[in-house]
Formats: sequence, C-alpha cells, structure tokens
Amino acid sequence: MSGEKVLVTGATGFIASHTVLALLERGYDVRGTARSASSADKLNATLSEFAGKPVKIDIFPVDLNRDDGWDAAVADCTYVHHIASPIPSSLPRDADELIVPAREGALRALRASKAAGVKRIVMTSSVAAIAYGWGDARPEVLDESDWSNPDNHKDNTAYMRSKTIAERAAWDYIEGEGAGLELTTVNPSAVLGPAMSGDFSASLEIILQLMGGGLPAAPRLGFQIVDVRDVADLHVKAMEHPEAAGERFIAADDFLWFSDLADLLRARYPDYSKRIPKGELPSALVRIFAMFNPVLKQILPELNKRRYASSQKARDMLQWKPIAATDAAYASADSLIAHGVIKA
Repeated sequence: MSGEKVLVTGATGFIASHTVLALLERGYDVRGTARSASSADKLNATLSEFAGKPVKIDIFPVDLNRDDGWDAAVADCTYVHHIASPIPSSLPRDADELIVPAREGALRALRASKAAGVKRIVMTSSVAAIAYGWGDARPEVLDESDWSNPDNHKDNTAYMRSKTIAERAAWDYIEGEGAGLELTTVNPSAVLGPAMSGDFSASLEIILQLMGGGLPAAPRLGFQIVDVRDVADLHVKAMEHPEAAGERFIAADDFLWFSDLADLLRARYPDYSKRIPKGELPSALVRIFAMFNPVLKQILPELNKRRYASSQKARDMLQWKPIAATDAAYASADSLIAHGVIKA
C-alpha cells in the first residue's frame, strides 16, 4: 500500500539499491541501513543519477554483528527487506568471518522486526542455499523444496555455506520464538544487470573477468543468470502477495557457460574482442590460475558442473517475468564500460 514504511538493509548494495528504487516507484516510504549514516549522501546521489530524478532516503547505521540501532531502523515499518550479507571479493581464511555475520545479522533483523510489529520480512538468500553440497546426488533440476548441505566442504565455499546457514537460522526462528512474523525468502542465481556506479558488486566480476583481459581462455564454468532489476521486482512481489508468506522463491533465468557468454560478449562488443577469451581453458590450468586469481578461487566448486534451479514457482504464483540472461549480461557490460571499469 502506498505510503507504508519499508526498511531495506544493506541499502548501498547491488540488489538492495535496485530494491530501494523499485519500492519508491510503487509509492512506499523507504528507509535503509548501512554500516555508517555517512553513506546516505553518496547513496542518494547514486540513486538519483541512475533514476534520473531526485531520490532521498534516510539511512540508519546498523552492523550485522551488533545490536545497536536495529530497533530505531525498524520502528513503524510494515515491511523489512533483509538484504545485507557479507559478500567477499576473495575467500576468507576463516569461514566464520562470513557465516557468523550472515547468520547473526539475519537473526538481529528478524528479532527487531518481531519486536516492532513488522508484518513481513523478505530475506535475500541464494541458490547457494539450494544447489550445493549434494555431490553426485544433486538433482538435474532443483526447486525451493531442496536445501544445500553446508557440511560438504568440497562442494561449497564459505560464502555458499553462509547463505545456507543464515537462511536455515531464519526459518528456525520463525518456527519458534518468531512465530507470527511472516518470512519470505528470495534465492537468486548469479546476479548481473546494470551497476549504478563504478563501485560495483562482486557478482559483476563474471563480466569483468571475461572482458578485462585477464583470462587466456574461458574456464569450464557456468551459472544461471538473473538481472538485478528482476531480483528487486521479485522482492517487492514477495512482499505484497498475501500467499507468499512462508515461501521461498528462486530467482533465475538461463544457464550459460563462460565460453558461451564470452562468444556473446565478443559479438556484441567488437571493440573489446581482443580482451575476451576464446575457447575453453583446461580445468587443471584453472586450478593453477586460481592460486593467483582470488576471484577464480571462489568459483572452483563450479568447475565442470551445471547446476540448474527452476524459477517456475515465482513465475506461476507471482507472475514474475525475468529479463533474458543475455540481456542481463549486456546490461552489466554496458554499465561497467560507461563507468570506466572496463576499457578497450
């Protein structure tokens, strides 16, 4: 309903900033959280430039690891979008550096929401909480009834484990002391789409790696892709639809191998073609390159694997219609070129 107050945690992030704009477009009174209130001016300037009109939201300082500030942030809010979660540019030495703030931050957001009388909290999870740790038993097509096994470290990174553990903790809370608070989760695949500035999300490293000239050939890696604008749209739909309470929703479109994506980018951006890898890099060499490339090291569990999660539930229940995966990739490339991150 227009005018209702909505909190978006981690408002400076990639998914969160697009969610802020989607909510504002629908007439909601939006506020955000960040580690520092000083982020407000920069965020509002970025949102305004991207939206092409003045945007101003209040920012409440909160930390995933601390209780301070949460009560003020959620006060008088009807809905909360808990999107804040640590996303590393490289793997930490200690997995708890990601797992603890992801889990405890989710619980802090839930507890504060429950105490404030919030109606529903929509939490950003990930297909990482669905498609990992299965080993050879992984179904060909996964859905929202499936859960990753975070104890299988060979088929998980610390980030993937953090998403599973945090989402499990959230559902456990709702089934216990949080009863009465509605929870919905959105589980995106690899999120591409337009960056609002040169300070871009770690997920856009997929495009940067392919167009940045650092790879001699494409590793045998692939992901389902979803546009960030569609993830934001699904967040809002999951917030508004009465029957979405208590549900998980996968946000994903087509699966693309790096080699296929490289071919598409080469054809679309001929001025950058010399920097875009041709052919496939043997997996043994990928493991060697990963010793010196932190981004590749994070995605070693993806080598030679095709993980596919169906988004049919979101399409059927919420009439969600995502942008094509290829168009999401092009939007990422266009924005990274425009912001000077990728150069010919």
